[in-house]
Amino acid sequence: MLQALKGIRPSSKVWVLFAVWLCSLLFLLFQGGKLAFMLFIMMLVLTVYLSLGKWSGIKGTVGTRALINTESGAVLEAGHSVEVQLTVNIPGYWPIPYVLLRDQLVRKGGETLEFTTSFVPDWRRRGRLMYVTPQLERGYYTFGETICSTEDIFGFFEHRGTIRLPLSFSVLPKTVPIREWTQFRHLSKGNQNHSASTRHTSETTQINGVREYHYGDRLSRVHWNATARTGTWKSKEFEREALPRIVVILDREAASYESPEQFELAVSIAASLLQFAEQKQLAAGLLSTGRNSVFFEPGLGRAKLSEMMHHLIGVQADGAHDLIHVADNRSRQLSSGTVLAVVSPNTGASMLKVMGWMQTRQMTPCHFLVGGNGKGDWSTVLRSKGVPLYAVHELGGLSSVLGGMPR
Repeated sequence: MLQALKGIRPSSKVWVLFAVWLCSLLFLLFQGGKLAFMLFIMMLVLTVYLSLGKWSGIKGTVGTRALINTESGAVLEAGHSVEVQLTVNIPGYWPIPYVLLRDQLVRKGGETLEFTTSFVPDWRRRGRLMYVTPQLERGYYTFGETICSTEDIFGFFEHRGTIRLPLSFSVLPKTVPIREWTQFRHLSKGNQNHSASTRHTSETTQINGVREYHYGDRLSRVHWNATARTGTWKSKEFEREALPRIVVILDREAASYESPEQFELAVSIAASLLQFAEQKQLAAGLLSTGRNSVFFEPGLGRAKLSEMMHHLIGVQADGAHDLIHVADNRSRQLSSGTVLAVVSPNTGASMLKVMGWMQTRQMTPCHFLVGGNGKGDWSTVLRSKGVPLYAVHELGGLSSVLGGMPR
C-alpha cells in the first residue's frame, strides 16, 4: 500500500493519512471492542509520528564545505579530480533515520554535475561525508545549492532543506612539458639573422646587478660604490633587451573546428607553448582571435604567464572572422622579427594567405596543425614557402614533434 502511495502528491498523502485515521476512529465509535481500540491507538501513534516529521529540523540544516586537495579560488589543471568534504549539522530533536544529500557543481557555460550521497546523523545530529568529482575539463567551476532530504521510516513523507555553500575554483587547460624546440633559435633569427643577433645582445639602462670588472669596460660602467665597499673593481650588470620574442596565435574561428575535443587540443597546445617560453625565459605573448579578440604583449615572468593562462581558462571557439582579418587588425601590435606560432586546424588558400602576410612584414610564422588533417599536401606547400609545419594529432606528441625536425 505504501509503495502505491509513493507517486501521490504530498497534499494527497495528507488527505490519505487523515482518511485512514478517520476510518479507524469511526470503526472504534461504531464497532467498539479491543480490536477497534488497538487499531485506533496504532493509527493515532502513526499519524502523530508522521505529522511531527515536518518539524524534524531538516529545513534549518547548516553546514560547511571544504576542498581536500585544493583551496577555494585555487587553479587546477584539466584532467584532475577534486575531493569535496561536506560537514552538515541538523538542528532539532526529532529522530532522523538518514539524510540524502544532493550536491551540484556548475561549469560556467557548460554542464552541471550532480552528486548524490547519504549519511546517518550521529547523536549530535551531525554528519560528515566526502565525494570525489570525475576528471574535470578546462573552465570555471562553482558549487550550486545543496539539497538535504529525509523521509520517515515508512518512506511516506519526504522533507527537504537547502544549503547554499558557495565555493569556486578554476581548471587550467591541460598541458605537457616541452623538453626542447630544436628549430626555435633558427626561427627567432628568421631572414634578419644579423639584425636579430644584434638586438638580442643589446642591453637596456636598467641595472640588473653587479659583476666583476672586465678589461675594456668603460668608466661609465664602473660601479663605484661596490668598488669602494669591496676594494676590488666592480662593473654594473644591465638587463638584456629584445630576447627572442614569440607570439602564440590561437585560432578561435567557430567554423574551423569539427568537434569540441579538437578545440581543446588547440587550447592545450597554446598553453604548452606559453609554458615552454616561460621556462626558457623567452618573451611570450598571445593573440586570441575569437568573438572578442584579445592580445597580450610579449613579456617575461610568471605573472605574465599567469595572466595569459587565466585567459585560456574560459576561451571558446566563438569567432566569426577568419585569421587574416583579425591579424590585419592587429598588425600594429605585431612587430617584425617576432616568431608567430599559429595554432589552427585550417589549411588551404586562406591559411597560406596568412603566412604570406606575416612574411611580408618580416615576421617568422610556423603552423601548428591541430589534428594533423591533410598534413601531406599541406606540408609540401608550406615547405615551398619556408614555413615550418608541426602536425599535432594528440597533446602527448607535442614534445616529440618539436624535439625533431618538422616534416
